[in-house]
Order: sequence, then C-alpha cells, then structure tokens
Amino acid sequence: MLRAKLSVVPALAIAVAALVAGCASTKDDKTENWSPNKIYAEAKDEMNAAAYDKAIPLFEKLEGRAAGTPLAQQAQLEKAYAQYKGNDQASALSTLDRFMKLHPSSPAIDYALYLKGIVNFNDNLGAFAFLSKQDLAERDQKAAKESFDAFKELVTRYPESRYTPDAKARMTYIVNSLAQYEVHVARYYFSRGAYVAAINRAQNALTDYQDVPALEEALYILVRSYDELGMTQLRDDSKRVMEKTYPKSEYLSRGFKSKQDPWWKLW
Repeated sequence: MLRAKLSVVPALAIAVAALVAGCASTKDDKTENWSPNKIYAEAKDEMNAAAYDKAIPLFEKLEGRAAGTPLAQQAQLEKAYAQYKGNDQASALSTLDRFMKLHPSSPAIDYALYLKGIVNFNDNLGAFAFLSKQDLAERDQKAAKESFDAFKELVTRYPESRYTPDAKARMTYIVNSLAQYEVHVARYYFSRGAYVAAINRAQNALTDYQDVPALEEALYILVRSYDELGMTQLRDDSKRVMEKTYPKSEYLSRGFKSKQDPWWKLW
C-alpha cells in the first residue's frame, strides 16, 4: 500500500509539468501570422518611438522568420543599432561582429564597420578621466582605439563609401583626443611632483602622435620636468626643440594655461 501511494507522487508531478508546458506553448504570439515585412514595419515603429527594448525582440524574430534573405541581414544591423541606442554597447558590438563574420561579402559591411566605430566612439570618448576625480593613470582608452581601428578599416576598404568622410573626421578627432589625454596625464603627474612619470607620458605623446595641438604642451612638460630634476642638458635640448617648433608659444612666457580648453572643443 505504501509503495502504491509513493508511485502517485511522480505521476502527479509529471502531469503538472505537462500542464504547465501546455499553457506555456499556448501563450499568444502576436507575430505568429505576421509577414516578415509586417514584423519589420512594427520593429521600425518601435525604434522611431525610442522603444528599443520592444524593437530588439521583433528584429530577433525577423532574423529567424526571414533567414537567408537580405531582410534578415537588415534586421541584424537594425538590432545592433537598437542595442546601441538602448545603451547596451556590449550587445551591439557582439551583434555587429557576428554580422561581419556571417556575411563578409555583404554590401552593408561598410555600414557595420561605421556603426562599430560609432558605438565605441560614444562609449568612451565622452568620459576621459581628466574630467573626473579618478586617477588619470587608471583609465584605459581601449574603446577609443577600437573605434579608430574600425573607422580605419572602413576608410581603407571602402574609400568611396558614403560613411568614409565622417569616419575620417572622427579619426582625426580620436587622434587629437588620445594625444590630449596623454598630455593631461603627464601634467597630472607633473603637478604632483612625479617628474619621471610626467616625462614618460609626455614622450609617449610626442612619439605616438604627429601634428596635433597637444604636442606643444608635451614639450613644455618635458622642459619643466627636466628642470625640476636638475637635468639641465635635456632641459635645454627640449627647450630648443620647442622654440624652433613653436616660436610663438605662450607656454615658455606664461607657463601652464590657467584654464585648459575642454577636449570636446577639438571636435
């Protein structure tokens, strides 16, 4: 008798599980009878209304419903853009990488590269550490460099793309910003008496970048840091280079500017 009662328990559990599964399977799917074009139209409407959390699952459904068609590829790109606008940069980048891996010959590769650059561009360039109280040396400009790489690949592979002119402008901006970042770090170290560290960061800027505005201050930091360390020969050499390169420099006559122009004025 006891054995019979016990056997009822698993049977009952199976029955309940089957009932739950049946209920789940009957859950309404409003897109069930929609055509791919209707799904796309609805997803675009949600996008236009900035309802990115609603647009993304519709694009995902469209990817499966229209698999193997240009519309499915379009859905992938639209999903990446929705993820980016919804502040989910990691998912947007993952979607774009997947798109480029699956469709290397797609005519939309130039747009995918451009969007990848934009995602990284807005992810980190607006938050340079020197605008916050965080130690400048702790910040990593990985996103800025990855943005530059995506734009560079676009410009190199697709020089006639409609996105190339803007990509070039953003590349110039990124280079200026990264150089300015190095110089701000160097000045940060100098202001705290870490002259060797200041010299290293200023030299990084001078070595890695060319013809950008920040190099004038980088040279001045070298002059001042060598002077503070009593390295007169290196100080004088750096000063000669600075006087030749920037004969009208105000740094040599007035020192550091009391107020630095914010980095976004470079754009």
